[in-house]
Amino acid sequence: MENRTARLTILVDPRKKRIFEEICAAHDLTPSQVVRKLIRQYIIENAGDRELPDWLKGRS
Repeated sequence: MENRTARLTILVDPRKKRIFEEICAAHDLTPSQVVRKLIRQYIIENAGDRELPDWLKGRS
């Protein structure tokens, strides 16, 4: 598990942000939870030959 957190600031179209937040709420998830999951999936799918820590591979 990560020991620290870091802030990631992104710019997104306000309409997409609203829809994204509505969908997250409908699934009882925060936007941050969904973004963290997307980042983990992206890393796992695109890590290539990199050795990934078990805590990263074990979560989806």
